Amino acid sequence: MKLLPRVCAVASTLMLSGWAPSPAGAQEPAAQRVEPARRWYKGNTHTHTLNSDGDSTPDDVVRWYREHGYHFLVLTDHNFLTSVEALQALHGADDRFLVVRGEEVTDKFGDQSVHVNGLNLGERVPPQGGSSVLDVVQRNVDAVRKAGGIPHVNHPNFRWSISTEELQLVRNNRLLEIFNGHPMVNNVGGGGVPGLEQVWDAILSSGALLYGIAVDDAHIFKDPGNPAVAGPGRGWVVVRATRLEPGALMDALERGDFYASTGVELSEVETTTDRIRVDVRPTSYSKYRIQFIGRKGQVLQESLEPSATYTFRGDEGYVRARVLESNGHMAWVQPVVVARLRPGYGAARLRPGYGAAGGWESSVILALGFGMVGTLVHVRRRAVANSKPRDTRTH
Repeated sequence: MKLLPRVCAVASTLMLSGWAPSPAGAQEPAAQRVEPARRWYKGNTHTHTLNSDGDSTPDDVVRWYREHGYHFLVLTDHNFLTSVEALQALHGADDRFLVVRGEEVTDKFGDQSVHVNGLNLGERVPPQGGSSVLDVVQRNVDAVRKAGGIPHVNHPNFRWSISTEELQLVRNNRLLEIFNGHPMVNNVGGGGVPGLEQVWDAILSSGALLYGIAVDDAHIFKDPGNPAVAGPGRGWVVVRATRLEPGALMDALERGDFYASTGVELSEVETTTDRIRVDVRPTSYSKYRIQFIGRKGQVLQESLEPSATYTFRGDEGYVRARVLESNGHMAWVQPVVVARLRPGYGAARLRPGYGAAGGWESSVILALGFGMVGTLVHVRRRAVANSKPRDTRTH
Protein backbone atom coordinates (compact mmCIF):
# COMPACT_ATOMS: atom_id res chain seq x y z
CA MET A 1 0.00 0.00 0.00
CA LYS A 2 1.36 3.41 -0.91
CA LEU A 3 2.26 5.65 1.99
CA LEU A 4 1.49 9.35 2.01
CA PRO A 5 4.08 11.76 3.41
CA ARG A 6 2.95 13.91 6.30
CA VAL A 7 4.89 16.71 7.88
CA CYS A 8 4.74 17.54 11.56
CA ALA A 9 5.04 21.27 10.95
CA VAL A 10 3.24 24.16 9.31
CA ALA A 11 4.27 27.75 8.72
CA SER A 12 4.04 29.73 11.89
CA THR A 13 1.69 32.39 10.58
CA LEU A 14 -1.15 29.88 10.24
CA MET A 15 -4.24 30.72 12.28
CA LEU A 16 -4.57 27.45 14.20
CA SER A 17 -5.75 28.24 17.69
CA GLY A 18 -8.91 26.25 18.21
CA TRP A 19 -9.34 25.60 14.49
CA ALA A 20 -10.31 22.40 12.68
CA PRO A 21 -11.95 21.87 9.28
CA SER A 22 -15.73 22.01 9.43
CA PRO A 23 -17.80 18.92 8.57
CA ALA A 24 -19.40 18.91 5.13
CA GLY A 25 -22.37 21.24 5.02
CA ALA A 26 -21.55 23.00 8.28
CA GLN A 27 -21.76 26.76 8.43
CA GLU A 28 -18.53 28.67 9.04
CA PRO A 29 -18.61 31.23 11.86
CA ALA A 30 -19.48 34.75 10.78
CA ALA A 31 -16.26 36.10 12.25
CA GLN A 32 -12.95 34.28 12.29
CA ARG A 33 -10.42 34.77 15.02
CA VAL A 34 -7.45 36.63 13.53
CA GLU A 35 -3.96 35.92 14.82
CA PRO A 36 -1.63 38.94 15.07
CA ALA A 37 0.77 39.26 12.16
CA ARG A 38 4.27 37.92 12.73
CA ARG A 39 7.43 39.78 11.82
CA TRP A 40 11.11 38.94 11.53
CA TYR A 41 13.41 40.22 14.30
CA LYS A 42 17.21 39.97 14.09
CA GLY A 43 19.03 39.26 17.34
CA ASN A 44 22.06 37.86 19.12
CA THR A 45 21.78 35.51 22.10
CA HIS A 46 25.44 35.31 23.24
CA THR A 47 27.41 38.45 24.15
CA HIS A 48 29.78 39.57 26.92
CA THR A 49 30.55 42.84 28.71
CA LEU A 50 32.95 44.13 31.37
CA ASN A 51 30.76 42.31 33.90
CA SER A 52 32.67 39.15 32.95
CA ASP A 53 35.48 39.03 30.40
CA GLY A 54 34.38 41.47 27.72
CA ASP A 55 36.25 44.71 27.01
CA SER A 56 33.29 47.12 26.96
CA THR A 57 30.55 48.37 29.23
CA PRO A 58 27.00 47.05 28.87
CA ASP A 59 26.00 50.47 27.52
CA ASP A 60 28.64 50.36 24.77
CA VAL A 61 27.79 46.76 23.87
CA VAL A 62 24.06 47.43 23.60
CA ARG A 63 24.73 50.59 21.60
CA TRP A 64 26.81 48.61 19.06
CA TYR A 65 23.97 46.20 18.32
CA ARG A 66 21.32 48.92 18.20
CA GLU A 67 23.41 50.93 15.73
CA HIS A 68 24.10 47.89 13.53
CA GLY A 69 20.51 47.01 12.75
CA TYR A 70 19.70 44.38 15.37
CA HIS A 71 16.28 44.23 16.99
CA PHE A 72 17.21 42.42 20.19
CA LEU A 73 20.23 41.45 22.25
CA VAL A 74 20.67 39.00 25.11
CA LEU A 75 23.53 39.90 27.45
CA THR A 76 25.13 36.66 28.68
CA ASP A 77 28.07 37.36 30.97
CA HIS A 78 29.84 34.41 32.58
CA ASN A 79 28.05 33.47 35.82
CA PHE A 80 26.68 37.01 36.11
CA LEU A 81 23.19 38.28 35.43
CA THR A 82 23.61 41.79 34.04
CA SER A 83 20.73 44.11 34.84
CA VAL A 84 19.00 45.40 31.72
CA GLU A 85 16.28 47.71 33.05
CA ALA A 86 18.30 50.92 32.72
CA LEU A 87 19.73 49.78 29.38
CA GLN A 88 16.24 49.12 28.06
CA ALA A 89 15.05 52.52 29.28
CA LEU A 90 17.94 54.19 27.46
CA HIS A 91 18.19 52.15 24.26
CA GLY A 92 14.90 50.27 23.97
CA ALA A 93 12.04 51.27 21.70
CA ASP A 94 8.70 49.57 21.13
CA ASP A 95 8.99 47.04 18.30
CA ARG A 96 12.41 48.44 17.37
CA PHE A 97 14.95 47.32 19.95
CA LEU A 98 14.92 45.17 23.09
CA VAL A 99 17.54 44.14 25.67
CA VAL A 100 16.99 40.74 27.33
CA ARG A 101 18.54 39.39 30.52
CA GLY A 102 20.74 36.33 30.22
CA GLU A 103 23.74 34.49 31.59
CA GLU A 104 26.36 32.07 30.32
CA VAL A 105 26.40 29.45 33.05
CA THR A 106 30.08 28.55 32.96
CA ASP A 107 30.96 25.16 34.40
CA LYS A 108 33.44 22.35 33.83
CA PHE A 109 34.13 18.68 34.38
CA GLY A 110 37.83 18.02 34.74
CA ASP A 111 39.46 19.75 31.78
CA GLN A 112 36.20 19.93 29.79
CA SER A 113 34.42 23.27 29.57
CA VAL A 114 30.64 23.13 29.83
CA HIS A 115 28.85 26.39 29.00
CA VAL A 116 25.06 26.69 28.86
CA ASN A 117 23.31 29.96 28.11
CA GLY A 118 20.16 30.94 29.96
CA LEU A 119 17.95 33.38 28.04
CA ASN A 120 15.37 35.61 29.74
CA LEU A 121 16.26 34.33 33.21
CA GLY A 122 14.30 35.27 36.30
CA GLU A 123 17.36 34.91 38.51
CA ARG A 124 21.07 34.13 38.36
CA VAL A 125 21.94 30.45 37.91
CA PRO A 126 25.14 29.31 39.65
CA PRO A 127 27.16 26.50 38.02
CA GLN A 128 25.66 23.19 39.09
CA GLY A 129 28.61 20.81 38.71
CA GLY A 130 28.06 17.09 38.22
CA SER A 131 29.51 13.60 38.00
CA SER A 132 30.24 13.62 34.24
CA VAL A 133 30.20 15.97 31.27
CA LEU A 134 26.65 14.90 30.44
CA ASP A 135 25.55 15.31 34.06
CA VAL A 136 27.03 18.82 34.20
CA VAL A 137 25.25 19.82 30.98
CA GLN A 138 21.95 18.34 32.13
CA ARG A 139 22.05 19.86 35.60
CA ASN A 140 22.74 23.32 34.17
CA VAL A 141 20.02 22.98 31.52
CA ASP A 142 17.56 21.97 34.24
CA ALA A 143 18.66 24.86 36.47
CA VAL A 144 18.08 27.35 33.64
CA ARG A 145 14.58 25.93 33.17
CA LYS A 146 13.89 26.16 36.89
CA ALA A 147 14.94 29.85 36.82
CA GLY A 148 12.35 30.50 34.11
CA GLY A 149 14.85 30.75 31.25
CA ILE A 150 15.43 29.13 27.88
CA PRO A 151 18.68 27.10 27.68
CA HIS A 152 21.01 26.65 24.78
CA VAL A 153 24.17 24.56 24.76
CA ASN A 154 27.21 26.56 23.69
CA HIS A 155 30.20 25.69 21.45
CA PRO A 156 30.54 21.95 22.22
CA ASN A 157 33.87 21.78 20.35
CA PHE A 158 35.49 24.42 22.56
CA ARG A 159 38.40 22.47 24.07
CA TRP A 160 36.71 19.45 22.44
CA SER A 161 34.55 19.24 25.53
CA ILE A 162 31.12 17.79 24.65
CA SER A 163 30.74 14.81 22.31
CA THR A 164 27.93 14.10 19.87
CA GLU A 165 26.91 11.09 21.94
CA GLU A 166 26.61 13.22 25.06
CA LEU A 167 24.59 15.90 23.28
CA GLN A 168 22.16 13.27 22.01
CA LEU A 169 21.27 12.40 25.60
CA VAL A 170 20.58 15.92 26.89
CA ARG A 171 16.92 16.34 27.80
CA ASN A 172 14.73 19.43 28.06
CA ASN A 173 16.82 21.48 25.61
CA ARG A 174 15.90 22.65 22.11
CA LEU A 175 18.81 24.90 21.07
CA LEU A 176 22.40 24.18 20.06
CA GLU A 177 25.02 26.55 18.72
CA ILE A 178 25.94 25.35 15.23
CA PHE A 179 27.96 28.50 14.55
CA ASN A 180 29.84 30.57 17.12
CA GLY A 181 31.86 33.63 16.08
CA HIS A 182 34.66 33.12 18.61
CA PRO A 183 37.90 32.19 16.77
CA MET A 184 38.77 29.28 19.11
CA VAL A 185 35.65 27.10 19.17
CA ASN A 186 36.37 24.69 16.27
CA ASN A 187 33.06 25.09 14.44
CA VAL A 188 34.18 22.87 11.55
CA GLY A 189 35.75 20.18 13.72
CA GLY A 190 39.11 18.53 13.13
CA GLY A 191 41.32 15.61 14.00
CA GLY A 192 38.46 13.16 13.66
CA VAL A 193 36.01 15.27 15.67
CA PRO A 194 32.96 16.28 13.60
CA GLY A 195 32.00 19.87 12.90
CA LEU A 196 28.94 21.35 14.56
CA GLU A 197 26.67 21.02 11.53
CA GLN A 198 27.63 17.34 11.25
CA VAL A 199 26.92 16.97 14.97
CA TRP A 200 23.51 18.57 14.42
CA ASP A 201 22.61 16.08 11.69
CA ALA A 202 23.75 13.16 13.83
CA ILE A 203 21.50 14.31 16.67
CA LEU A 204 18.53 14.84 14.35
CA SER A 205 19.12 11.45 12.74
CA SER A 206 19.08 9.79 16.17
CA GLY A 207 15.47 10.94 16.67
CA ALA A 208 16.10 13.94 18.91
CA LEU A 209 14.85 17.33 17.79
CA LEU A 210 17.23 20.25 18.12
CA TYR A 211 17.27 23.69 16.51
CA GLY A 212 20.52 25.27 15.35
CA ILE A 213 21.49 28.82 16.26
CA ALA A 214 24.29 31.14 15.19
CA VAL A 215 25.83 33.61 17.66
CA ASP A 216 28.62 36.13 18.05
CA ASP A 217 29.94 35.18 21.48
CA ALA A 218 31.42 38.68 21.25
CA HIS A 219 33.95 39.79 23.85
CA ILE A 220 36.01 42.41 22.02
CA PHE A 221 34.43 45.62 20.73
CA LYS A 222 37.54 47.82 20.76
CA ASP A 223 39.45 46.03 18.00
CA PRO A 224 36.98 46.06 15.09
CA GLY A 225 37.68 43.89 12.08
CA ASN A 226 40.33 41.73 13.74
CA PRO A 227 39.46 38.09 12.95
CA ALA A 228 41.76 36.84 15.71
CA VAL A 229 39.52 38.20 18.46
CA ALA A 230 35.92 37.47 19.42
CA GLY A 231 34.25 40.45 17.78
CA PRO A 232 30.57 41.25 17.15
CA GLY A 233 28.45 40.85 14.03
CA ARG A 234 29.50 37.33 13.00
CA GLY A 235 26.44 35.19 13.68
CA TRP A 236 22.80 35.82 14.57
CA VAL A 237 19.26 34.52 14.51
CA VAL A 238 16.25 36.04 12.77
CA VAL A 239 13.15 35.19 14.78
CA ARG A 240 9.54 35.32 13.59
CA ALA A 241 7.27 36.56 16.37
CA THR A 242 4.08 38.54 16.88
CA ARG A 243 5.85 41.28 18.83
CA LEU A 244 9.26 42.32 20.09
CA GLU A 245 9.07 41.23 23.70
CA PRO A 246 10.95 38.52 25.63
CA GLY A 247 8.12 36.00 25.93
CA ALA A 248 7.22 36.10 22.24
CA LEU A 249 10.86 35.80 21.17
CA MET A 250 11.55 32.89 23.53
CA ASP A 251 8.41 31.07 22.36
CA ALA A 252 9.50 31.45 18.74
CA LEU A 253 12.99 30.12 19.48
CA GLU A 254 11.56 27.13 21.34
CA ARG A 255 9.26 26.19 18.46
CA GLY A 256 12.00 26.66 15.85
CA ASP A 257 10.39 29.66 14.17
CA PHE A 258 13.64 31.32 13.14
CA TYR A 259 16.64 30.95 10.89
CA ALA A 260 20.33 31.33 11.74
CA SER A 261 22.76 33.31 9.62
CA THR A 262 26.30 34.58 9.20
CA GLY A 263 25.34 37.08 6.50
CA VAL A 264 22.58 35.67 4.28
CA GLU A 265 19.16 37.33 4.52
CA LEU A 266 16.01 35.38 3.70
CA SER A 267 12.86 37.06 2.45
CA GLU A 268 10.56 34.09 3.02
CA VAL A 269 10.44 30.67 4.60
CA GLU A 270 7.21 28.75 4.00
CA THR A 271 6.48 25.28 5.34
CA THR A 272 3.29 23.37 4.57
CA THR A 273 2.27 19.75 5.05
CA ASP A 274 3.86 18.74 1.75
CA ARG A 275 6.76 21.09 1.00
CA ILE A 276 9.23 23.67 2.24
CA ARG A 277 10.18 26.80 0.34
CA VAL A 278 13.10 29.14 0.94
CA ASP A 279 13.57 32.55 -0.70
CA VAL A 280 16.81 34.49 -0.38
CA ARG A 281 16.91 38.27 -0.49
CA PRO A 282 19.77 38.42 -3.01
CA THR A 283 22.49 41.01 -3.34
CA SER A 284 23.89 42.16 -6.69
CA TYR A 285 27.38 40.83 -5.89
CA SER A 286 26.51 37.31 -4.69
CA LYS A 287 25.36 33.95 -6.00
CA TYR A 288 23.64 31.30 -3.92
CA ARG A 289 23.12 27.58 -3.47
CA ILE A 290 20.10 26.33 -1.55
CA GLN A 291 20.43 22.78 -0.25
CA PHE A 292 17.73 20.67 1.36
CA ILE A 293 19.21 18.17 3.79
CA GLY A 294 17.77 15.03 5.38
CA ARG A 295 18.74 12.10 7.54
CA LYS A 296 22.47 11.66 8.19
CA GLY A 297 23.21 14.96 6.45
CA GLN A 298 22.25 13.70 2.99
CA VAL A 299 21.74 16.48 0.45
CA LEU A 300 18.31 15.72 -0.97
CA GLN A 301 18.12 18.56 -3.48
CA GLU A 302 20.16 21.57 -4.52
CA SER A 303 19.19 24.73 -6.38
CA LEU A 304 21.42 27.43 -7.84
CA GLU A 305 18.58 29.96 -7.83
CA PRO A 306 17.81 32.33 -4.93
CA SER A 307 14.41 30.65 -4.47
CA ALA A 308 13.80 26.92 -4.09
CA THR A 309 11.06 24.50 -3.06
CA TYR A 310 11.43 20.94 -1.84
CA THR A 311 8.46 18.53 -1.92
CA PHE A 312 8.48 15.93 0.84
CA ARG A 313 8.63 12.26 -0.16
CA GLY A 314 7.85 10.97 3.30
CA ASP A 315 10.98 8.93 4.00
CA GLU A 316 13.44 11.74 4.82
CA GLY A 317 13.01 11.62 8.61
CA TYR A 318 13.59 15.36 8.70
CA VAL A 319 14.29 18.10 6.18
CA ARG A 320 16.22 21.29 6.82
CA ALA A 321 17.63 23.88 4.46
CA ARG A 322 21.06 25.48 4.14
CA VAL A 323 21.95 28.49 2.00
CA LEU A 324 25.55 28.97 0.87
CA GLU A 325 26.59 32.38 -0.45
CA SER A 326 29.49 32.89 -2.86
CA ASN A 327 31.51 35.00 -0.39
CA GLY A 328 31.36 32.42 2.36
CA HIS A 329 28.24 33.46 4.27
CA MET A 330 25.55 30.96 5.22
CA ALA A 331 22.02 30.62 6.55
CA TRP A 332 20.34 27.65 8.17
CA VAL A 333 16.59 26.96 8.18
CA GLN A 334 15.30 24.80 11.03
CA PRO A 335 14.39 21.13 10.54
CA VAL A 336 10.92 19.88 9.72
CA VAL A 337 10.00 16.39 10.90
CA VAL A 338 8.58 14.23 8.11
CA ALA A 339 6.50 11.11 8.83
CA ARG A 340 4.51 8.63 6.74
CA LEU A 341 0.81 7.95 7.17
CA ARG A 342 -1.16 5.18 5.46
CA PRO A 343 -4.21 6.36 3.51
CA GLY A 344 -7.34 5.90 5.61
CA TYR A 345 -5.30 4.81 8.62
CA GLY A 346 -6.96 6.19 11.70
CA ALA A 347 -3.97 6.81 13.92
CA ALA A 348 -0.40 7.87 13.55
CA ARG A 349 2.59 8.06 15.82
CA LEU A 350 5.65 10.23 15.76
CA ARG A 351 9.00 8.67 16.37
CA PRO A 352 10.24 8.86 19.99
CA GLY A 353 12.18 12.07 20.48
CA TYR A 354 10.13 14.00 17.94
CA GLY A 355 7.61 15.11 20.53
CA ALA A 356 5.64 11.85 20.31
CA ALA A 357 2.12 12.35 21.54
CA GLY A 358 0.75 8.82 21.49
CA GLY A 359 -2.22 7.74 19.39
CA TRP A 360 -4.65 10.14 17.77
CA GLU A 361 -8.16 9.55 16.59
CA SER A 362 -8.38 10.06 12.82
CA SER A 363 -5.95 12.95 12.91
CA VAL A 364 -2.55 14.14 11.82
CA ILE A 365 -0.64 16.26 14.29
CA LEU A 366 0.74 19.55 13.04
CA ALA A 367 2.91 21.96 14.96
CA LEU A 368 3.66 25.66 14.77
CA GLY A 369 7.10 26.65 13.54
CA PHE A 370 9.53 24.99 11.15
CA GLY A 371 9.92 21.89 13.36
CA MET A 372 8.02 19.73 15.81
CA VAL A 373 7.34 21.75 18.94
CA GLY A 374 5.36 21.76 22.14
CA THR A 375 2.25 23.56 20.88
CA LEU A 376 0.31 20.89 19.03
CA VAL A 377 -2.91 21.22 17.10
CA HIS A 378 -5.14 18.35 15.98
CA VAL A 379 -6.58 18.67 12.49
CA ARG A 380 -8.44 16.12 10.45
CA ARG A 381 -6.71 14.00 7.85
CA ARG A 382 -5.89 15.63 4.50
CA ALA A 383 -6.12 19.18 5.88
CA VAL A 384 -3.38 21.23 4.26
CA ALA A 385 -2.48 24.67 5.53
CA ASN A 386 -0.30 27.34 3.95
CA SER A 387 1.11 30.61 5.15
CA LYS A 388 3.70 33.22 4.17
CA PRO A 389 5.99 35.12 6.53
CA ARG A 390 6.09 38.85 6.51
CA ASP A 391 8.20 40.65 5.85
CA THR A 392 38.23 29.03 29.72
CA ARG A 393 36.22 32.06 30.83
CA THR A 394 37.76 33.84 27.93
CA HIS A 395 35.08 32.16 25.94
